[in-house]
Amino acid sequence: EVQLVESGGGEVQPGGSLRLSCAASGFTFSSYAMYWVRQAPGKGLEWVSGINAGSQSTFYADSVKGRFTISRDNAKDSLYLQLNNLKTEDTAMYYCAKGDFAPLDYNLMRRPPVRGAWGQGTLVTVSS
Repeated sequence: EVQLVESGGGEVQPGGSLRLSCAASGFTFSSYAMYWVRQAPGKGLEWVSGINAGSQSTFYADSVKGRFTISRDNAKDSLYLQLNNLKTEDTAMYYCAKGDFAPLDYNLMRRPPVRGAWGQGTLVTVSS
């Protein structure tokens, strides 16, 4: 059974930083691309970032490019998202999601995310 447990969220002021983590179990983590998805209050799901199985390729939504950094540690079955220079519009519940393949699936990311076997999410609140 796929299990994903997100952590690291919290409340920060604009310009602040957070590091989100996702602990994965129930599948061979090193064989799949992984993604971060978020849902702001009252809005739909949005792709934030993705990383292929071997960490050679990454994707970022335009809204976070240059501020967020995705990484993974296959030895620890863990996915990370470093959030820097946070803005109020980054306020959202953040989820990690397992891909279906090792490479990044750009076709998948052209469509709105559909909730699957995700974790409970971790809440990021950016407020002054």
